[in-house]
Amino acid sequence: MERPAWAPQSIDISVPSVSRIYDFYLGGSHNFEADREAARKAMRFMPGLPKIMQANRAFMRRAVNYAVGEGISQFLDIGSGIPTFGNVHEVARAADPEARVVYVDHDAVAVAHSRTILAGDERSGVVCADLRKPGQILDSPEVTGLLDLERPVALLLVAVLHFLEDADDPYAAVAELRDALAPGSLLIITHASYEGIPVPEDVAGGAVAVYEEIRNPLVMRTREEIAAFFEGYDMVEPGLVAMPHWRPDTPVDQEDPYAFSGFSGVGRKA
Repeated sequence: MERPAWAPQSIDISVPSVSRIYDFYLGGSHNFEADREAARKAMRFMPGLPKIMQANRAFMRRAVNYAVGEGISQFLDIGSGIPTFGNVHEVARAADPEARVVYVDHDAVAVAHSRTILAGDERSGVVCADLRKPGQILDSPEVTGLLDLERPVALLLVAVLHFLEDADDPYAAVAELRDALAPGSLLIITHASYEGIPVPEDVAGGAVAVYEEIRNPLVMRTREEIAAFFEGYDMVEPGLVAMPHWRPDTPVDQEDPYAFSGFSGVGRKA
């Protein structure tokens, strides 16, 4: 298998990565055959997986616009993945040219590509770190140099928490990040769930098993379990809902049924 020039030498391109699978679902070009094979295998069970990822991105853009409208100009995007058109810094700066963004991911391809795209951008930074270690993120030069944590920040955890198992104590990680943020900060989350998926749970479980096989377990939490991540936050209307229902800017009845899989929400730190 030929290694593209943009692929870091340190990665094994024969091993699938969730961020590169996500890139494939979104129609990106920074993925390898191993990623595409895993994605196609999961899509045999849930052919609408790309629609779910598109709904994730559409929600993210609406939530970022909401944050800017609330006067927030600082964004911390953890589990940011491989940049695609309409990423956080592009959306935020369309409304506020001075917006500052720090992207965080532990996938080497995502980090390398992000750094290439953002080279020379003094108001953006990229951190190679893991959500399981919030202190690493908060103490990074990019966060301390670009973000003022004494002022409100929009923390994005979009399509990432479902890759943390309960043994990783994701609730503690989210709480540690919350405690570092100023009052008025926003928490923006999407999370996979069996609720809302337009196929039987045992069929959807086939797609979940694909992620198990590539050693990136996908944890399908209930609405109540997802709501627990917002402890210490006041939910912004309309609350924790399917992605198309969060402040839609297009008719919801035109959405693909798969877009209603899982939950999304925004909370404001009191």
